[in-house]
Amino acid sequence: LEILHNQTWMSVCDAAFDQQDAEVVCRELDCGAPVQVLGTAAFGKGDTQMWTQEIQCRGNESQIHLCLTSPSHEKNCSHDNSVKLVCS
Repeated sequence: LEILHNQTWMSVCDAAFDQQDAEVVCRELDCGAPVQVLGTAAFGKGDTQMWTQEIQCRGNESQIHLCLTSPSHEKNCSHDNSVKLVCS
């Protein structure tokens, strides 16, 4: 999962990425409900910068950028633990 932030695509770390976050992403993409969050091997590693914020959606937002964010407590956020999401 990558997001556009200040004209730069960034990979989202899976630290604190939960079901509510997945629901918002799948809804925004109009891709149905979230089915599964997968490990890095599923789609390969990305090569973008890592997003250093934790996304904190309530689950009812229409777009991911409407969710609150906070600084990540994850010290080892790398492409080995970026979010890989499958929507229905």
